[in-house]
Amino acid sequence: MNLALSRRRSGYGGWSVSFGLIAVLATLAFAMPAVAQVMAFRQAVAEAAAEDRDLAAFYQGNEYRPVWTGQDEEHRARRQALVRALAQVKVHGLPTGRYDLDGLMAAMTKARSLRDLGLVEIALSHAYLQYARDVQSGILVPSRVDSDIKRESVLRETSALMLDVLSGDPVKVMRNLPPRSNEYARLLREKLRLENLISQGGWGPTVSAEKLRPGDAGQAVIALRNRLIAMGYITRSAAQTYDARLQEAVQAFQADHGLETDGVAGPSTLAALNMSASMRLKSIIVAMERERWLTDDRGQRHILVNLTDFSARILDDDQVTFMTRAVIGKNGSGRRSPEFSDEMEHMVVNPTWHVPYSIAVNEYLPQMQRNAGAASHLKLYNRNGREVSRGAVDFGAYNARNFPFAIKQPPSERNALGLVKFMFPNKYNIYLHDTPQKALFDLEKRDFSHGCIRLHQPFDFAYALLSKQESDPKEYFQSVLDTRRETYVQLEQHVPIHIIYRTAFTQAQGRTQYRGDVYGRDGRIWDALEKAGVLLDAVQG
Repeated sequence: MNLALSRRRSGYGGWSVSFGLIAVLATLAFAMPAVAQVMAFRQAVAEAAAEDRDLAAFYQGNEYRPVWTGQDEEHRARRQALVRALAQVKVHGLPTGRYDLDGLMAAMTKARSLRDLGLVEIALSHAYLQYARDVQSGILVPSRVDSDIKRESVLRETSALMLDVLSGDPVKVMRNLPPRSNEYARLLREKLRLENLISQGGWGPTVSAEKLRPGDAGQAVIALRNRLIAMGYITRSAAQTYDARLQEAVQAFQADHGLETDGVAGPSTLAALNMSASMRLKSIIVAMERERWLTDDRGQRHILVNLTDFSARILDDDQVTFMTRAVIGKNGSGRRSPEFSDEMEHMVVNPTWHVPYSIAVNEYLPQMQRNAGAASHLKLYNRNGREVSRGAVDFGAYNARNFPFAIKQPPSERNALGLVKFMFPNKYNIYLHDTPQKALFDLEKRDFSHGCIRLHQPFDFAYALLSKQESDPKEYFQSVLDTRRETYVQLEQHVPIHIIYRTAFTQAQGRTQYRGDVYGRDGRIWDALEKAGVLLDAVQG
């Protein structure tokens, strides 16, 4: 049976994918009994779907009726919507070879029997399910790329996906498969912009210099100006010196890349400036994959901690309503901050620091073995919760396996957690907190903690959270703080918190933001995507 295809426009998107089934089935009606025809199709469907238990169950429940390969307009519309979607997978940064559209088209064209038709039916369903899950939930398993990405992709059930396309408008079904977040839509636009830019040669020559300052002149300054012109930070001019306009352009570039906005093109600024458009495109594609790992419903109000940006934000209806600098886990084994989502439930004002056991035995025990009075701001407690005098302890008798004491730091301004911590109880023992080490927030790169997130403006963060339940959140918070007693303050409405890692992210207004790959995670994700078949069309910069 020849399943004829009529082509109305060039490219796969133009295939109407119309099977010549009516005439063919009419012919077959004279050649073999109707029951035999149905049985041949059903048997082929059952055999082809057998290795996928969920898909086999769906077709069994659907009495082995075709979803894609019927001869009426509904089936034709489903085929056409699927083919068009598969023809455009690269738009979403997905690997084109993963869905074998050419093979599907060939199978449809070469089908000569109802058995062939049954095999095509399941091949189309397999392609649809693979695409739906990839574009909706990602093509990678996050934890396999990096164990500190504590996310699990949410895969919709086979029956739900098949029922969507069976009962809904297939064009709308395909359109609604990708994430529907504003972030994903903006990333998609940036991807298309960069691809167009790369096709025209990118941003041109890089800047060869170690450092450029206001007042400098020469070819390197001209190259700097030309690069910023190509990037859209400054309009074209004949100036050959590092003047005030060029300084302002450098500062704008620095702000968009998380760099100190001093207007001096130093090593970190020049490294970011010389990054090729192709490298930025990789960051965008990685960010799109990461966006597929998150649920569409982030929360009308939610907290976003972007580790690469060293920042924490509160967003209300996709608008940033509060932002502060952050210090994240140090880039070292066992100290990198993990990525996960949870709900913030309460804050602890005047907190006690319960020193994690790993820190107690790996950092403080050796100090106390050398000097029993070391780290005098900390107190020891036995298993019964009673304070133990250091003079009564032979620290040399203990090691990391048998140390029996809990170490705590009472509430104070010197407390390692500062004067407030923000809790979203989780098995990773990660939370947000104040810190007495304020000088660290003046640094450009801020990875110094043991994994928890330190906030530059924790009181203002607390006020913003309490604003939904207190008429005067500042006065309320300060009254609790002034007691100097450890106090739990519950959030009447829990706030979703997402600890993410994005070297590329967007804003509701303004340019796309780019950051350094502080833990190397996005580089590993790109390598995994490339291994899965994701490719760039061009490599110009």
